[in-house]
Amino acid sequence: MNPYITNTEFEVQQMLDTIGVKSIDELFADIKPQHHPRSFNLPLGMSEYEVLRRLTGLSLRNNVYLTPFIGGGYYDHYVPSAVGMLIGRGEFYTAYTPYQPECAQGTLQALFEFQSHMCALTGMEVSNASLYDGGTALYEAMMMAIRITGKDKIVMDGGVSPIYRKIIKTYTHHLHYQFEEIPVVHGQSSRPEVNKHLDKNTAAVILQNPNFFGAMDDFTDIIEKAHAVGALAIVSVYPISLGVLKTPADMGADIVTGEGQSLGLPLNFGGPYLGFMCAKKQYVRKMPGRIVGQTKDAQGRRCFVNTLQAREQHIRREKATSNICTNVSLCALQATIFLSLIGKGGLKEMAQLNLDKAEYAKQCLAKVKGVEVKRSSPTFNEFTLHLPKDASEVVERMIEKGFAAGFPLGRYYKGMEKYLLVAVTEKRTKEEIDRYVGALQEVLA
Repeated sequence: MNPYITNTEFEVQQMLDTIGVKSIDELFADIKPQHHPRSFNLPLGMSEYEVLRRLTGLSLRNNVYLTPFIGGGYYDHYVPSAVGMLIGRGEFYTAYTPYQPECAQGTLQALFEFQSHMCALTGMEVSNASLYDGGTALYEAMMMAIRITGKDKIVMDGGVSPIYRKIIKTYTHHLHYQFEEIPVVHGQSSRPEVNKHLDKNTAAVILQNPNFFGAMDDFTDIIEKAHAVGALAIVSVYPISLGVLKTPADMGADIVTGEGQSLGLPLNFGGPYLGFMCAKKQYVRKMPGRIVGQTKDAQGRRCFVNTLQAREQHIRREKATSNICTNVSLCALQATIFLSLIGKGGLKEMAQLNLDKAEYAKQCLAKVKGVEVKRSSPTFNEFTLHLPKDASEVVERMIEKGFAAGFPLGRYYKGMEKYLLVAVTEKRTKEEIDRYVGALQEVLA
């Protein structure tokens, strides 16, 4: 626990004297009375012991553990204990993202290794030193494609996460870009629909693998069609799946992004998480964020430096590549440690466990009366169920039985109120899957 450090009245008065005001009230005199903290009628503060006792009491009420079968872009994966121990070291433990080229060598080397891991994982040639999260990384990739091509039309597949699509639409609300969204399907991308919208005005086609419904796909044919009209291909990926799936580089992708939460970051009430971006080397000057490079110093020693940081507003102003590509570099370090610990073989084994356990769950759930497992295409560790009842109601009932049963698709897709998105990671045991199936049978009875 971090210590709470307060200022004495004498120290407060010294600071007030230094800046030339007599009191705290005078310091905030420009704030209207109704907006002043002292008008909020807040209770008196508590001592450290009282706070700890209060929080401990509240935590004891939280005695219901929900076994998670929920995904939708964020997953309950195993995190080796060594990850937390290592990132907690004093020399690493800072949330700030480095900007200066003379930054500490240890930090720069860690980010260099992160970039190396991401290039090896995706098969791409270059990676930046991480971004904010998967959704904003995809938006950044879209803007990068627009800068590269000089075009303003975006073709976006319906299988792309609705969360990501909402982020993109929010950031481009007042910008004059043309969007063509391909109708949603539970299986692989509709080739005729995508190809129908690709033309000479297209800057990029945006795809996701596996898509939001868990369907795996090989986009090589779509990417070839995009390149034929001068458009770029952007693919958002689930990094764990790359332990067994064809890499986006092998499909011909130009820019690859994704959410790195599954790489050693726990489900921490929504963050902080990790966005990554990789690309072909020819586009490196258009990439937002920072890129750490390896070089030699004046004495010929190996060293690292912030080689590219083209986003900087203080240098490029209106030509800056991004205004939102800041991040929490500690998360990138966390992913680096995770990948280093499990290694190439461990990642493959982890991905295969996800695939196999999800297949077992599908086989069991298919036997439940009234449940249809959507099988229009192969899936990774996430799949869609069609239920005889409203999925939101089923989820509520399953909570009573100790399960976070999945994501009700009706929240994002009109007409899908009876569809449930279920995720099974390597952490789910056969016993947990069997109990989940039994609980669902009871709820649907």
